[in-house]
Amino acid sequence: MKKTITIFLMSIMVLSILTGCTGVFIPDTGRGKISFGSKLEASQELKKFNSVKEIKEYIEENSKQSSYYNTYSFGLARGGDMAMVEMDAAESLGAPMAKSAQTTGSGASEYSETNVQVKGVDEADFVKNDGKYIYVLSQDKLVIVDAYPADDAEILSKTEIEGRPANIFVNGNKLVVFSVLDDETFIIPEFDFVPRRRYSPRTHAYVFDISDKEEPELVNDFNVNGQFFQARMIGDYVYFIAKDSVYYYNNVIDIPVIRDGTSKIAMPEIYYFDNPETNFIFHTIASFNIKDDDDINAKSFMMGYSNNLYVSQDNIYISYQKNLPRVFYEKSNEERFYNIVAPLLPDDIQEEIEDIKDSNLDPYEKWQEISSVLEDMYNTMDEDDKEDLVDDIQETIEEYEIQLEIERRKTIIHKIGIDDGDIDYKAKGEVTGYLLNQFSLDEYDGNLRVATTTQVWTRRDTQQYNNVYVLNKDMKVIGELEEIAPDERIYSTRFIGEKLYMVTFKRIDPLFVISLSNPRKPEILGELKIPGYSDYLHPYDEDHIIGIGKETSDNQWGGTSIKGVKLALFDVSDVTDPKVVDKYEIGTSGTDSEALREHKAFLFDKNKNILVIPIREVKDQKRYDSRYGYRQRVWQGAYVFSLTPEDGFEVKGKISHYEDDEDYRYYWGSPYAVRRSLYMDDVLYTISAKKILMNDLDDIDEEINEIDLPYKDNRYYPVRY
Repeated sequence: MKKTITIFLMSIMVLSILTGCTGVFIPDTGRGKISFGSKLEASQELKKFNSVKEIKEYIEENSKQSSYYNTYSFGLARGGDMAMVEMDAAESLGAPMAKSAQTTGSGASEYSETNVQVKGVDEADFVKNDGKYIYVLSQDKLVIVDAYPADDAEILSKTEIEGRPANIFVNGNKLVVFSVLDDETFIIPEFDFVPRRRYSPRTHAYVFDISDKEEPELVNDFNVNGQFFQARMIGDYVYFIAKDSVYYYNNVIDIPVIRDGTSKIAMPEIYYFDNPETNFIFHTIASFNIKDDDDINAKSFMMGYSNNLYVSQDNIYISYQKNLPRVFYEKSNEERFYNIVAPLLPDDIQEEIEDIKDSNLDPYEKWQEISSVLEDMYNTMDEDDKEDLVDDIQETIEEYEIQLEIERRKTIIHKIGIDDGDIDYKAKGEVTGYLLNQFSLDEYDGNLRVATTTQVWTRRDTQQYNNVYVLNKDMKVIGELEEIAPDERIYSTRFIGEKLYMVTFKRIDPLFVISLSNPRKPEILGELKIPGYSDYLHPYDEDHIIGIGKETSDNQWGGTSIKGVKLALFDVSDVTDPKVVDKYEIGTSGTDSEALREHKAFLFDKNKNILVIPIREVKDQKRYDSRYGYRQRVWQGAYVFSLTPEDGFEVKGKISHYEDDEDYRYYWGSPYAVRRSLYMDDVLYTISAKKILMNDLDDIDEEINEIDLPYKDNRYYPVRY
């Protein structure tokens, strides 16, 4: 008997340790949804720092609330001997700023642009064109190609870009290159006696005047602390975000500073949210008018690791996973017992426990008394009653764990207004689950629509399902549709007008059509189940959706095998009964496309009846070669399709940048891999790290011209004999 009691009590305590508490538990005897109070909840309220001293104090205080606390580096430092301090601790934040330039061009009557999520919101990429010129980043160089007409195509200039160039924007005769440099600075820390070296990344927005394409002129170098995250351009206004781990070491802190070149021109206001973090990140949002570069605006928000960014014409939405303060976990053992276990015990036992709880005994002595009460209780119960009680407690704890995990796996979304360069924080929202990517968010009629996946792990089970939420302009949830497709997760979503098209997957690919016409009551209109899944969805027209993903099949072990890349055209004209019009599969297992992960690699134009995707096609299974080991034939290039609902997918041609057509050596990250494509009139341009090829859109096999890019192969390959 003693052994049974001991094992039971230990199991209760172990369960208490395994999961945390999100507030005061309110028991629900009807086995309904468990509610949590807000006594221990972080408010997520927006607050502003007025000095570096306040930042230090907040970090020091918050570190005590965080789950993991490093007394010295706080888990936040990045490289270097010491930190760099930009101003005195008492100096105020939010100082003024400074700088800008012009335009020309003629070329194709029609040309493609970067495939973006929101019309009118351009997304930075490493390739841009204006119908006459192609602008491409080739390693550390900005290359400008006079690309139209294709017969006379030539490189006009190669401008070396300092740092690690990432993406560009082009607007008339202005061009912006975003690049990251590892800055080296020397400072003398507080009460030290020699300068100390500090390395830190800085994101540079190099603004060029490209009126003369042969000699681009650098007119501004706006730069801010941190790694380049993402950028958007709306009209003439460029918005870019840099993320920098908060560096706090030896009573020195490195805060965001905006510079033009080496001149400090602004210290942005720094805001924070009441959310405990194990690591803090400065998210500095900067904006400037690309055609009037005399001014730059910036604000910085200190938060945790953000994972998604969505930008509409009017707002920036940044999301991150919600964290719970350390006090949640410290109080969980006690609260679990008093709020979950005790209410299920006999009334007289509850009264005894309540008296002990309210006594003046210290916590250790209280638990000794309660243990004795529980031990006596179990010793007087018959076996059946004891088993029933234990089962009831375990079932309740299981329900509690599930609700607790759901509460802990929430996403915070911050809404930041943007208007002609102005940056103004608006509101924050909270939804259950996590976001897949930027396409999980969409703004429509002032509301934000969100699709999430919830995953919950308990001692006995794993639960997974999907949700759709609608938040109003104040970021309050006004509509929800939860627990869609149990045991599956979201692979792709696309909000189009008042509908959401959502693909989930575990063993089959359900395509859900969800109505959002009543934002307060989302509802599933129809569902289609087919093998495989789609990683990216793209509208064809009002009645059809294109999906690109992977084909699947059942394997001999009862599981699912991933096969080649699959293109599918869905007919959604009858929303209650979506259908597959046609599908096309490329390659075998291991075949891949950058378009599965990067929508900018996807080129589609319904009017020109053209669809182009980059492909790394695995041609056969692995086979053993006595000289080279296991090998597979791999084809790198682009597939060019025509696509209509009547004829489905038809291959117009295939383009490879690799001279021998098939490539054994370059399996991952080949410089011959086609990464982007664009068109000007009737010429298709495909871009790899090595070159730009120009082909006739009416006859893909007809190569018009070729431009070799200044790519340097830094790889080392052993000589084969």
